[in-house]
Amino acid sequence: MTTVLVCDDSPLAREALRRAVAAVPGVARVCVAGSGEESVARFGADAPDLVLIDVRMPGIGGVEAARRILAVAPQTGVIMMTMAEDVEGVARAVNAGARGYLVKDASREELTTMVVQALADAAARSGPRAALEPGAELPALTERELQVLRGMGRGRSNGEIGKELYLSEDTVKTHARRLFRKLGAADRAQAVAKGFRWGLVR
Repeated sequence: MTTVLVCDDSPLAREALRRAVAAVPGVARVCVAGSGEESVARFGADAPDLVLIDVRMPGIGGVEAARRILAVAPQTGVIMMTMAEDVEGVARAVNAGARGYLVKDASREELTTMVVQALADAAARSGPRAALEPGAELPALTERELQVLRGMGRGRSNGEIGKELYLSEDTVKTHARRLFRKLGAADRAQAVAKGFRWGLVR
């Protein structure tokens, strides 16, 4: 029986997520939590296969809760929910071992796809980090592209990255567009998440 734990401090958001996840094919049971501490406690009680948890919650927060959960059950799928363009939150979440992230305004279809994929990954993998698919190769980023990506991973803006690297902001944007294309990323948050998973960002 596949169980999913939904963690969000907003009762309205939590209930909406619970209903959406309950409708995903293959999900038999959905339990909920409203804080980081409660998430850890419910995980111990319900042993879910997948955890959807808000990055920013009261108490220990979503990232620390995810870290504690994965410390005792690294095979568990964890998806962090975050606001769009919250690069810092995504970086912290993926570094903690999350399989992926979902922006809070994602469509029902995007949520369903992410949950189904995460459940499949959780069943197939035993480590806390996602790896490249068999036969796949790391994207060949230039040194400048790597520097820009790592700057993004530290939460720097394009202007701040430019100052650190002695580049104009337009040049940084050009490098960013190229690395997005090479990584198959739609935005900064997705690029940073992939960078952490593949060991390009530390």
